[in-house]
Amino acid sequence: MSKILDTSNTRQEAVILLNMGGPNNLYEVEVFLKNMFNDPCILPIQSPFWRKLLASFIVKMRKEKSKAIYQKIGHKSPIGDLSAKLTHRLNALDPTRHYTYAMRYTPPFAPMVFAELKAQGFRSCLLFSMYPQYSTTTTLSSIQDALRALKAIKFSPALTCIDRFYTHAPYNQAIVQSITDTIKGHNSKEFVLIFSVHGLPESVIKQGDPYQAECLHHVSLLTQQLLPLRFKKIVLSYQSKVGPMKWLEPSTQDTIATHRRDKIIIYPLAFSIDNSETLYELQIQYRLDAMRLAVPKFLVCPCLNDNLGFAQAVVDLVCNAPRKTLSS
Repeated sequence: MSKILDTSNTRQEAVILLNMGGPNNLYEVEVFLKNMFNDPCILPIQSPFWRKLLASFIVKMRKEKSKAIYQKIGHKSPIGDLSAKLTHRLNALDPTRHYTYAMRYTPPFAPMVFAELKAQGFRSCLLFSMYPQYSTTTTLSSIQDALRALKAIKFSPALTCIDRFYTHAPYNQAIVQSITDTIKGHNSKEFVLIFSVHGLPESVIKQGDPYQAECLHHVSLLTQQLLPLRFKKIVLSYQSKVGPMKWLEPSTQDTIATHRRDKIIIYPLAFSIDNSETLYELQIQYRLDAMRLAVPKFLVCPCLNDNLGFAQAVVDLVCNAPRKTLSS
């Protein structure tokens, strides 16, 4: 995964980008689903036995549908390749540190990544959550997974983390630039801008998860920066609902229908790297909905991925943002 380092160079720090991952091929779809629905942060059932039983039922019901989705976007998730490109760019921008990544539900898993870093002699590690807004279902799950991996391999580096970054000015400037680039050649005054984020059950928010509040705050920050574009309207919506529980509203699908007479541009605000929710759900499924509803124009911004502005923002965060100290 990375070259052997001179361990006498005590300036070296490993920065591990934490993300959910995605199937690297169609055979991994079942692995991805099993690991995700067996995660107590996703399926909060106290009994491991009953959680595993329900997870197995969900996987059986969703497996073929999920495979069909990945077949439409290249027979795998793009998140691994894009994460590799991002870390390559980060290592070029900041050669004083080593940037790598670990996934929650598919390889490279945290134990594999940390075992390699331990063998290379790193004494300091920074866990960097790739989720802009904090949630127990994503950020906390990935950080806990990393801590378990460190304990399992008896690796105790100096450990810090950056667990959200949605207020970071250079990051938000990269978002504004992406939106500006996507709408270039169009009259932004004619467009409704939808900031689409991954939804959550309302029960999770009622239990104290700050995700919804942070998404709303993020939209308010960006709305101020986007004033020069003078969008017709800027709204927040929630996508990717699963199961019968009541989820946060409005849904992205309903929001598209509400504004079907307007031109629409969507930015995937909760995602830093493209995945099935962006490439399939937004770019294919919702685009078909927009065509069916006769939406005059439908644009979708890509995630920032390995965008230079985003990479520079990550380096700036690593170098200058406050960190939380963790115990491994």
